[in-house]
This record gives sequence, C-alpha cells and structure tokens, in this order.
Amino acid sequence: MRSIFTVSVSAIAVIAGSAAFAQERTVKYYGDFDPAPLAAMQEVIADFEAANPDIKIEFQNFDHEGYKTSIRNFLTAEAPDLANWYAGNRMAPFVNSGQFMDVSDVWEEHGLKESLASALPSMTIDGKQWGVPYTYYQWGIYYNKEAYAAAGVEVPETWDQFIENCAAFKEAGIDCVTTGTKALWPGAGIFDYLNMRTNGYEFHMALANGEVEWTDDRVKATFAEWAKLVEPGYITQNHAALDWQDAAALLVQGKAANYVMGNFAVAVFKEGGMTDETLGFLPFPTINPDVPRAEEAPTDTVHIPSGASNVEDAKKFLAYLAGPDAQTKINAAMGQLPINKDASVNEDDPFIKAGFELLSTTPGGIAQFFDRDAPAEMAKMGMEGFQQYMVQPDQLDNILERLEKARQRIYK
Repeated sequence: MRSIFTVSVSAIAVIAGSAAFAQERTVKYYGDFDPAPLAAMQEVIADFEAANPDIKIEFQNFDHEGYKTSIRNFLTAEAPDLANWYAGNRMAPFVNSGQFMDVSDVWEEHGLKESLASALPSMTIDGKQWGVPYTYYQWGIYYNKEAYAAAGVEVPETWDQFIENCAAFKEAGIDCVTTGTKALWPGAGIFDYLNMRTNGYEFHMALANGEVEWTDDRVKATFAEWAKLVEPGYITQNHAALDWQDAAALLVQGKAANYVMGNFAVAVFKEGGMTDETLGFLPFPTINPDVPRAEEAPTDTVHIPSGASNVEDAKKFLAYLAGPDAQTKINAAMGQLPINKDASVNEDDPFIKAGFELLSTTPGGIAQFFDRDAPAEMAKMGMEGFQQYMVQPDQLDNILERLEKARQRIYK
C-alpha cells in the first residue's frame, strides 16, 4: 500500500507540474521605450502577470530608430504578439497591408469607445479599431504672462481676439508668436491648428490622406487666416534660422508672447527660469465656431500583428493596458497624459492637468501632427512650403501649386 501511495503521489505531482507548465502561456511583446517609461511598462507587465498567473509577457525593448526599421521586418517574419506603434496615418500602411489585426472586439467588450473616446477617430480605419492607445501629450499655445501684462491684453478665446492682441504686442515691441522652423516641424503645428480650426478634423485628415487638392479654396482659406499673422509681421522674423529651443528662449525672456508647441517644451521653459506663475497655456483659439474643436496630440499605441501566435492573451493585455490604472501608472512615469478618461493625473502640474482636461473633452478628433498624418515625402515638402510661406507670403500660389503636383505624384 505504501509503495502504491508513493507512486500515486509522484504521478499526481508529475501530472500537476505538467498541467501547470502547459497552462502558462507566453505573449511576445516588442516595444521602444526610453528608460523611465520602460520601467513603468515593466511594472504594468508585472501587475498584469500577477492578475493573470497563467500568462507570461516576454518583452523586448529596441531603441527608437532601430525599432522603426525592425518593425517592417518582424511584422513580415516571426511577428510578436504585441507591437508598439503610433495612431492615425502612421498605422494605416500596416492596416492596409494586412499586418495589423482588427481588435474592434476588444473595444466593444470593454467599453473603450467611451473610456478612450478622444482617441477613437485616430484608432479607426474603415469603421474598425486596430490597436489600443496608451499615452499622448497636448499641443496648444504656451504664453508668457508677463508679456501679456506688459502689452495690457487678456488671454483670448477667439482668433479675432488673438489677432487684436498681436497688434498690441507689436506696439509693445514683443513678437506675438515665436517659432523656430530651422528643423521645419514647428511650422507644421501652426498649420495643423489653423487648418483644423478653419475646416475641421475630417477635412484636415482628408488633406493629409491626399484626398484634397492643395489648391482647393478651403486650403487657401486656412492660409488666409495664417496671413493675419504673417503679413503684419507678428511672427518672429528670423524663425527659419532658429531651432525650436532658440524660440523657446525668446518666450522665456519676454521677447515673444506666444508659442504654438507641444507639452514637452514645458521643461525647457522652466529650465530657462519660467515658473507656473509666469508660464501659461491656452487652447488654440476658435476660428470657425461651426467647426468642432479638434486637437493635436501625438499618440503612442500597441497593436496585435496579424502573424501573432497568441491572439487571445494579447487581447487580454490590450484590454488591461487600456484601463485607468495601467494608464495612470505609465503616464505618471512618462510625464504625459493617459487617454482613459477615468485615469488620474498629477494635480500639482497645471500643464498636465490642463492637457488632460483639453484632450479628454475634445469633440472634434485628435490629429497626430503633420509629419505623422501625411506620408514622409509629402510631410517634408509640406513643411518646407509652410516655412517658405512664413518668409515669402507672396509666393503662396507657387507653393500650393508645387504641393499639388507633389500630391498627385506621391499618392498615385
């Protein structure tokens, strides 16, 4: 009897061990995080594994530039179960080529269309959702409160009020708007907002998708609003020779009043000596009151490649990452904004708080920034055109004709 019992216990142990081994499933996840967000994501992964002891997340981190190259290779061969990428048109090539999986069921099952509502348009192609967003950061206008006081003006709500302020700033010897377009991209932020406030998010995305002619009257209407800044000389004159940090110094010094920029610039403003008492933030003003307010907020995402081998557990992780707790944790480490409207942010940081409120209540959609929303070649030519327009506004017709010829060639 003792011998039989020993054998039986051993057999049970072997069977139990085999069952435990068989039950543990692996999800391969590839990403590209800097050190601080990497540590936060590892915490999120550990929390997920604790809640799902039968699932093991194997995470492999790449440097950003290496990842951009590698993703095109590993999506074709030996795809992981999860992969980092970006929203909007940056994910479209992988969706259109069938390399990202439709995860609309995750959105439906977990009510993500409500909790992640602000990012829904940028995650949707052909009426389906193709990944889950986990972080973004706001763009808008950062302003010097002391410059406003010196010019005797109030913070504007409408574009007309903003332009009226510009005249007062010029009278006071202060640049109304500063920017540094040496690297081109800061000018795109100005264009994106002017176009979205004039024509709306859907039109803006159609233009980025190559569906609208650059010589269209609606595009010209956007530049007509831009002309209200350019022609009177309300923008820093030598912006084409300045890096974005050089322009930030002008705002810090009170030589400029406003800067259309992303929230990552706050650290630079504060390193220059600004404080919460001297630095302010305002949404880009309303131009057309009939156009729903859209915002610029580059969004990082996680997707399931079509070649994934463990789709079921990958979807479980996507649902977890979309939740308020995971988004609160990772964004606290990144100094960025959670997309889940029920997540928490640092109430002591007025810019994070303002950005969360701004993006969580955006009715018109979230754009990803011109060089993410448009194909790379079109983005470069567009940004060159924006820079040239701010220097040579009399060349607008030539600029738009050049961009239209590029559209016909690039999107063909």
